[in-house]
Amino acid sequence: MNYFSSNFKLGILGGGQLGKMILNDTRKFDIYTCVLDNSEEAPCKLASNEFYLGDLMDFDAVYNFGKQVDVLTFEIENVNVDALEALEKEGVKVYPSSKTLRTIQNKATQKIFYTDNNLPTAPFSRFAYTSKIKDAINHGKLTLPFVWKSAQFGYDGTGVKIVKSVSDLEHLPNVECIAENLVPFKNELAVIVVRTPSGDTKTYPVVEMEFHPEANQVEYVICPARIDDVVAKKAQNIALKASKAFNHVGLLAVEMFQTENDDILINEVAPRPHNSGHQTIEASYTSQFEQHLRAILDLPLGRTDSKVGGVMVNLVGAEGYTGNVIYKNIDKIMNMDGVTPHIYGKKQTRPFRKMGHVTIVNEDLNEARKVAEAVKKAIKVISE
Repeated sequence: MNYFSSNFKLGILGGGQLGKMILNDTRKFDIYTCVLDNSEEAPCKLASNEFYLGDLMDFDAVYNFGKQVDVLTFEIENVNVDALEALEKEGVKVYPSSKTLRTIQNKATQKIFYTDNNLPTAPFSRFAYTSKIKDAINHGKLTLPFVWKSAQFGYDGTGVKIVKSVSDLEHLPNVECIAENLVPFKNELAVIVVRTPSGDTKTYPVVEMEFHPEANQVEYVICPARIDDVVAKKAQNIALKASKAFNHVGLLAVEMFQTENDDILINEVAPRPHNSGHQTIEASYTSQFEQHLRAILDLPLGRTDSKVGGVMVNLVGAEGYTGNVIYKNIDKIMNMDGVTPHIYGKKQTRPFRKMGHVTIVNEDLNEARKVAEAVKKAIKVISE
């Protein structure tokens, strides 16, 4: 099939920043795109060829949208999987598949998948409701502390809490959840695996992630990770094993813990372009967004190695500010060598909302990390 300057239509479910960055590459290749999102102010609205307003969790909205395109992909997991499954049965190519997404969409199901496929992960218990956890603690079946995770609809630090005492459970939603052993780790790592329908597979270098202690959001992504080559190889092999088990098409971002004993445990995965790959736009031969397109269209995969060391800084809304966004000191950071800001186009800011990111490239990774800190201190995402 001819995808370029043709009648081919690519559908994207979700119109957020990940979709916007995919559209940078569909524009480069002149691939016709249709986007469905539930917000009139979605970042994808201006860059897509056709934009549709609709609820991503509504069967009819997703099904009717999908009937208009040749290949359907998504930039967010919270979409109606039943509609995707129906579309597949009618011949629409959905990548990653509804089967892959259905497993990943629920964190409890995802964890059971790791256990069933001998993929290393932290021990956990599954609960139909958060209220059942107290009984498990009282009967000695669960010990404190542990990590509570909502089985569904968690994102960007929401739906996750470290529970140190029974009182920490009081304000958590009473939903299906898991209680996961608190893992002593020295690094949080991620590997992006890319795979085509034909089975061609590549991995990007292992990255290291530094998290904001309060928001539980990634603050810095450092590529390559500052770890031993043996540990890096182990992480890539486990990511490849996970990719094979899921039999996914497109990108699979595998987030992992490096324990104090240098074991690698899978934390969770995302079947789409991912925050841990944003630095690939400037630092890699092929960005994760172009690579996702190549994979789902079954085109030859591009090089995944880095041209230069890269660090990504997330730009999130400052605490205490809600309203029309202002990026303070953006001119100051643009005066720093190797710095490229990406503004997502969200008009309204609120505390910890992802509003953009900044990539810093440098032959010396330690220098890039220093510049990243300077960027973080300088730029402020506030409101009028």
